[in-house]
Amino acid sequence: MVHTVPLLVFMDDVSGNISKQWNKHHTIYMSNANLLREMLEKEFFVQFVTSSPHAAPMELINAAESGIIAWDCKYNEDVLLILYMLFLAGDNPMQAEECSHAGLNCNFFCRTCDIGGTKEFKASSDGYRSLFTSGNTRTPEDTTAEIHKQFETAFKSGASEKIKNLVLSTGIRDSASNSILNALRAASTQALPEAEVTAALEKEFSELLQGEKLDNAINPLLEMEGFNIHMDTPTEILHTILLGIVKYFWGQTMFLLDKAKLMGIFQLHLESVDKNGLNAPCLNADYICHYKGSLIGKHFKSLVQVMPFLIYDLVPSTVLNAWALIRELVVLVWHTKIVHTETYLVSLCRTIRLQFSSCSR
Repeated sequence: MVHTVPLLVFMDDVSGNISKQWNKHHTIYMSNANLLREMLEKEFFVQFVTSSPHAAPMELINAAESGIIAWDCKYNEDVLLILYMLFLAGDNPMQAEECSHAGLNCNFFCRTCDIGGTKEFKASSDGYRSLFTSGNTRTPEDTTAEIHKQFETAFKSGASEKIKNLVLSTGIRDSASNSILNALRAASTQALPEAEVTAALEKEFSELLQGEKLDNAINPLLEMEGFNIHMDTPTEILHTILLGIVKYFWGQTMFLLDKAKLMGIFQLHLESVDKNGLNAPCLNADYICHYKGSLIGKHFKSLVQVMPFLIYDLVPSTVLNAWALIRELVVLVWHTKIVHTETYLVSLCRTIRLQFSSCSR
């Protein structure tokens, strides 16, 4: 008997100490996606895979073997388990690395599509407007071809600057093979005739690969069958929403209240609001206002539900409307059960468009 097992894989950098500043290492966990959501949330069903303070994230990721023989206690026989990755979870920087992408700070900042441009273009009217539309979807094949192009460029004169421009113009940077590429870039600076430099680089390239093909040195997730790394890294809502949009709006709102000397009134509103209906930790007004610049995700998740009631007469209407939209967005993205998918997606897209429109004013 053969069973297919979809896996939810999580990879991130963690620490064995209190602070991530020390003893940083990368860890991989996985769960069986066949389990019920209530089961997936239990620690028992989250399985440790591997961890290393030395190996790079892409070195820890390897495609599963063709099959694993296991004992089925229900049927009392050996079964073949075929494992496949359903999606890769993680925060935005880690998911960008998994996609061989340069991250949110590069010109083409999206790991899913090619939206973006130079700083000057994004500051223009047309460029700014384009940021609120979808670009051409990235594919593993195109990303692999771009990585090969960077290596082809490494054998030419002025390779360092040319590779830098390729990364800036595409947003593609492969961490798995980056050490090899950097070694070639460093070697290409020798003051020798171009033919001799090319021959030396090709020799060093062969030594760095240690007899392997280039495809075996780049991101293995790009060639995984049935898995599109650009589409199968779902947006991580903690950092994108709570520690992104909500945190920045919170900071701006606190600035407005401080400037108008209304923090005292805001604190009274927060102390007076009815919290009985909140499925969230109790909001301590003294703590929230005193440490307003050091709040974490759970605080923002609670605050966003009540903010429109706290600031309705303290801030401009544009800020109040933005908080009302953020509140609606948080409710939608934290749905644990979606009954009608199409209706849900329409509501979600509408709220996102309204939020973008509100933020751009």
